[in-house]
Amino acid sequence: MNPKICIVGSANIDQISYVDTIPSDGETVFGDSYQMGFGGKGANQAVMAGLLGADVYMIACLGTDVYNKMTVDNLNNNNVNTDFIQTVNGSSGVAPIWVDKTGQNRIIVIPGANNLIDADTAIDSLSNIGPLDVVVGQFEIPLEVNEKVFEYARNNGVQTVLNPAPAGDVSEKLLNNTSWFIPNEVEFEEMLGEPFNENALLKHSKETKPEIIVTLGEKGCAEVSDGKVYIHQAKKVTAIDTTGAGDAFVGSFAYGLASKMSKQDSIQLALEKATNSVTKKGTQSSYKD
Repeated sequence: MNPKICIVGSANIDQISYVDTIPSDGETVFGDSYQMGFGGKGANQAVMAGLLGADVYMIACLGTDVYNKMTVDNLNNNNVNTDFIQTVNGSSGVAPIWVDKTGQNRIIVIPGANNLIDADTAIDSLSNIGPLDVVVGQFEIPLEVNEKVFEYARNNGVQTVLNPAPAGDVSEKLLNNTSWFIPNEVEFEEMLGEPFNENALLKHSKETKPEIIVTLGEKGCAEVSDGKVYIHQAKKVTAIDTTGAGDAFVGSFAYGLASKMSKQDSIQLALEKATNSVTKKGTQSSYKD
C-alpha cells in the first residue's frame, strides 16, 4: 500500500516577478519575466508528497473565484485528492513574489479563504478519510485549526509534522501534539527567542516535546540524535529560484516518514528534493524531474 498523508493547510496562487535587484522604497525597476503558478505552503507540500507517490489528501479552503477550479484541477493532476476542499464566498489566497538574480525571494501572502477554513469540518474530513500515516500543518491557516487537527491526529496514533511558517505564536497545546517541528533558521529565532546555533538547538530539543529539524537553506539542515547535533549538508548547486524549497523539504520528509523510512533517510530524501527544486524557476513546477 502507498503511504497515506493528509496535508491541512493553505492553497494560494503565486504571482512571481523575476528581477535583477529588488527595488528600494519609491524605486521602479524593470523585471525580466513574470509567471503565475500554484502555491501555498500546504498545497506545495501536498504536491511534493503526491509526486513521490503517496496517497495524499488535501484539506484547505478556497474562495468562489476563478482560482478555485484551477487549484483543484492542479492538485488532482499532481496526485492529490481534493474531495475535502472547503469553499467559502470571497477570494482564494494569493502570493505576490519577487525573485532577484541570486534566487532569493520576497513574498507577500494575502490569505483570503485560507483564514476561513473550518476546524470542525476538517476533523470530520479526517474521520472520513480514515487511517493515516502522517498529518502535516503550517502557519498559513488559523492556529486553532492546527490545534484541533493535531490533537485529533495524535489521539488516533498518527504522526504529525508542523512547519511553523511563516513564524507565529505556537501554543503549548499544539507543540504537545506535534511529533516533528521543522522551522528554518529565521523561524527558529523568532519563535524560540534566540539565534540558531548548535547549542540552542540542543537546548530546545531537550525542552521541547517534538523532535526538531532546522532547515538551513544551502547549508542543509540540523537535527539532534543521541544527544548530539548533526548538520546534514546539501549538495552544492546554482540556485535559480528558492521559492518553495522549504515546502519541498517538508513534503518529502513527510513522505519518508509515511513510507516507514528512518529519520536519517527521510532527511536525505528531503534535502535531495529541496536542493533540486532551487535549480528551476517556479514553486510546484520546480518539483517535477
